Amino acid sequence: MLKLENICKTFNPGTVNESTLFTNFNLQVKKGEFISVIGSNGSGKTTILNIICGTIPLDSGNILVQGQNINKLKEYQRSKFIGRVFQDPAKGTCPSMTILQNMAMADNKGKPFNLTGGINKKRISFYQEQLSRLKLGLEDKLHVKVGALSGGQRQAMALLMSTMTPLDFLILDEHTAALDPKTSEIIMELTDEIVREKQLTALMVSHNLRHAVEYGNRMIMMHQGGIVLDYDAQKKKQTRVDDILGIFNEISIECGN
Repeated sequence: MLKLENICKTFNPGTVNESTLFTNFNLQVKKGEFISVIGSNGSGKTTILNIICGTIPLDSGNILVQGQNINKLKEYQRSKFIGRVFQDPAKGTCPSMTILQNMAMADNKGKPFNLTGGINKKRISFYQEQLSRLKLGLEDKLHVKVGALSGGQRQAMALLMSTMTPLDFLILDEHTAALDPKTSEIIMELTDEIVREKQLTALMVSHNLRHAVEYGNRMIMMHQGGIVLDYDAQKKKQTRVDDILGIFNEISIECGN
C-alpha cells in the first residue's frame, strides 16, 4: 500500500547546523493498518509524516503508493488521496467560514472549480447527519462561524472533514495533543470509529502512550531517525504502557540522558 524506500534527509546541509535525520530509512504499511507511531522529540515521527504528505522534500529515496512513485507530486496533489489532521485545531478548518461552508469545502475536495454554487443544498441533510455523530450539537449550528467553536469542536470537525472524500491514507499528527483529557478521549474514540467504519489505512503520531497502546493494530517506536520497535496486532495486545515506558528509559540511559 505505502512503501518508503531508502529515505535520506539532511537539514541545513553545508552549514554548522547540518543534521542528518534519515539515512536509508525504510517502512512498509499494509492496507487497513492503523499504526501508532511513538518516540522521543527529534526521533523523526512528524518529519516522516511531512515527507509522506510532501510538506518536506526528500534528498533521496522513493515513496510508493500502490506501486506508483509519488516523489514528484506536490503537497496539494497528494492531498487528493491523503487526509491529514494536525495538532493545532485551527489548521484543519477555516475560522472565518461557517460550519456549513467548511463542510461543503471538504465535500468538494479534489473536484474541479466551476461556476456552480459552493454549497449544494441537497447535501445539507448529509452534513447534518455527519455532524450529529460528533454529539456536540453542531448539526444545529450550521451558520455559526467555526472560529467561535472550542478547540475540541474544531478538531472533531477537522477529523470529520478530512475523511469525507475517499482516501488512501489518514495522517494523524498528534491530533489530541492540544486538547483537554476529556475531549482527547472523545476525539480518539471518534478516530477509531471512523478508521474502522471507512476501513482506512492510518498513521498516528502520539505522545500519549496509552492511546498508542490501546488504539490501532500496529505500533512502531522511532529513535534518531530509525525504527527501534515494531509490534504487530498480536504483540501490541500483549503490551502495557509500563512496558513502553521501560523501553523509553532504556533508550534514555543509552543516550546518556
